[in-house]
Amino acid sequence: MSDTTQMLKGILDGCLLAIINEGEIYGYELAAKLESYGFHSLSEGTIYPLLLRMQKEGLISATLRKSTAGPKRKYYTLTEKGERELELFIGRWEQVSSSVDNVLNKKGDMKNGLKGV
Repeated sequence: MSDTTQMLKGILDGCLLAIINEGEIYGYELAAKLESYGFHSLSEGTIYPLLLRMQKEGLISATLRKSTAGPKRKYYTLTEKGERELELFIGRWEQVSSSVDNVLNKKGDMKNGLKGV
């Protein structure tokens, strides 16, 4: 497992929910969108197990539809539970990313008035 994949563990679910929230989407298209956002090291083999688990958890629903080219495609949409989970993820992400930014930019000492701790 690459260092990047290890860091993404837990974050990918939220990213998938956010993309699916934009509108109905099928797996390959989802992988292409992730690639366009800069997730270059992810394969469909990484994404599909996550989608299956999220479907089992009731966060997304899937519908098989005819394709104009090739076999049927499974299109994913967010459920109400998925929408709530996305909102929770966004709140958690804002808190974590702000904290990491503070550490990397060394803002913690100034914010908390700590010196030499």
